[in-house]
Amino acid sequence: MLDPLSETSILDAVERGRETCRTSFAQSLQTAAMAEAPYRHWMLRDVLPTDIASAMDDLPFIAPPLDGLSGSREIHNNTRRYVDAAAIAEFPACRSLAEAFQHPDTVALIEETTGARLDGCCLRIEYAQDTDGFWLKPHTDLGVKKFTLLYYLSPGGQPDLGTDIYTDAETHSHRAPFDLGAALVFVPSDNTWHGFEPRPIPVVRKSLIINYVTEAWLAREQLAYPNRPVTGRAAD
Repeated sequence: MLDPLSETSILDAVERGRETCRTSFAQSLQTAAMAEAPYRHWMLRDVLPTDIASAMDDLPFIAPPLDGLSGSREIHNNTRRYVDAAAIAEFPACRSLAEAFQHPDTVALIEETTGARLDGCCLRIEYAQDTDGFWLKPHTDLGVKKFTLLYYLSPGGQPDLGTDIYTDAETHSHRAPFDLGAALVFVPSDNTWHGFEPRPIPVVRKSLIINYVTEAWLAREQLAYPNRPVTGRAAD
């Protein structure tokens, strides 16, 4: 059991981390480069503060084996990792990150900048670790996902490991560079095609997949706060 001083120090660190996350993300989103083709998306830089990014990179999660299967993340649902209730309780960086994206000011900024409608949605953060043999078929995220942020955690300097962006299910448009601390953001719609073309992955490809999902999301254990939907502006 932690002594009161240790617990207070951890809480102070979590609060500082939350605020630096909020500030860093806000600046990143407000200065992001927006592109309209093949659909509206944003490329962000320096999304998270260095200390939080490093702590997330250092989480003691083992990259799960693919066992020769890939094409969608759902194939490996039983080995996927999340910033869930357990991770938030155990790792201060996870708590800071989750609290930052749960914060109403962060939600409001996302809505104002991207046009996403997030009121009543829940925060879902996946900790993805992709290894050689991984690929993703083009998909849109359309449905219960109302916002998608793909944050490139590590390793830096691997531009060929970025997300592939498509004009449609069969037509490749371009590839986002896998720059350390960068992120791809979009609001899911029927044309937000993205995936990961089969290619060598020489190291573990770490990323955070941050979504806000509707109450229809069935796998509640994946959510950061299953019983606490965020507050956003009501639908027009």
